[in-house]
Amino acid sequence: MTRIARFWRRHFGGSRWRVWLTPGLGIKRWLVLLFLGVFFLAVGTAIAVLHVYRTAPETWWLPLLSSASLRFLPRWLRALIFGAAGVALFVGGLWGLNRSLLAPFLQSGKPVVETLAAFRKRERGPHVAVLGGGHGQSTLLRGLKAFTHNITAIVSVADDGGSSGRLRQDLGILPPGDIRNCLAALSDDEDLLAQLFQYRFPQAYGDLAGHSFGNLFLTAMMGLTGSFEQAVLEAGRVLSIYGRVVPATLDPVELRADMRLPFQSHTVVVRGESTIPQAQGQIRRVWLEPDRPRAFPPAVQAILTADMVVVGPGSLYTSLLPNLLVPEIAQALRATRALRVFVVNVATQPGETDGFSAQDHVQVVEAHAGSGLFDVVLLNTGRYSELPPGVTWVEEDPQRPFPYPVVRADVASAQQPGRHDPEKLARALMRLLEERTGPLL
Repeated sequence: MTRIARFWRRHFGGSRWRVWLTPGLGIKRWLVLLFLGVFFLAVGTAIAVLHVYRTAPETWWLPLLSSASLRFLPRWLRALIFGAAGVALFVGGLWGLNRSLLAPFLQSGKPVVETLAAFRKRERGPHVAVLGGGHGQSTLLRGLKAFTHNITAIVSVADDGGSSGRLRQDLGILPPGDIRNCLAALSDDEDLLAQLFQYRFPQAYGDLAGHSFGNLFLTAMMGLTGSFEQAVLEAGRVLSIYGRVVPATLDPVELRADMRLPFQSHTVVVRGESTIPQAQGQIRRVWLEPDRPRAFPPAVQAILTADMVVVGPGSLYTSLLPNLLVPEIAQALRATRALRVFVVNVATQPGETDGFSAQDHVQVVEAHAGSGLFDVVLLNTGRYSELPPGVTWVEEDPQRPFPYPVVRADVASAQQPGRHDPEKLARALMRLLEERTGPLL
């Protein structure tokens, strides 16, 4: 009885019982059904017992039945005893159900109703489409999944370095690296399977050295399913991700840049997403080859049906622009009724945005993809510790106006200098959406 009492205080004590009546939890209908089932079962059992008692011939067990029904007690006392016994058995059954089925999936010390309410809230959360690639996109996804499960990560497929580049060159597949990062970010970070997806084989593994398990898994899944997009979908099911991950295009594209290199008066064309930052030159323009690739239809649909579309954070030239250089993606961004937010990077990136101001980031996007893409620009104001050599904070140029309204907030990480904080960034974006649409569920 002590355990049952603890269960009752934890899940129903104080005013917590009112949470069970919150609309949208999907509980009340089943509780009503359960109570009705117990009620009709009790009535049917009582009718059967009375019928047997009144019609059965005199036998040795009939007095026992009469004693079990407590007919020797007043009717009100019998009702009280049987009612109390029913409540005790019902609560005991709920406690056992919680312990055997739900407890393994609950956070320690958190009541089941709070866990269920939070899950239902995220399940009904706003639809958010995130465009980008690299670590910046996975950082944002890790924060957003605490607020909504309706997330679509639209990922660039221009990556050609590391494990992704080797698989792309050897097998002719789309690069899986950024997609793998997004899948891991949308899963439970403490889940061993997500950590396995990010595992990278060390040098001792010979030809496997440098490859990540997730990249090889996606490659193998593509061989089984016959298509890259189906492989990503199945991998998301394996990881039980919150949301979905889709490529911006299924066409094999290569990122190229027109650059002015140090100590040279003319510009040169640098090929490859991984090669551009290493060239250590000034980027004049980037484009995709082949030009005007076809957008993946689910990516366009996600933008058009979203409540909010977020571009960034991420490497400006090699992660963000490859998405916006897909013509249908940029067209969908202009056409959508969603709140369109451009997240300016916290710090500059060597080889890409050295010395860039916040206005420079927006100007580069508009120079490549045109104007009218955003409703608001989110700019970081937090400054924590020292940045790595060659990296500076992205500052606002007071002499130059922004083409869009600007919202300033501390969204920087105190633990990882020069990067966004997942929770801070997600909260700032949710506040922007609430200001436009009203309180979220």
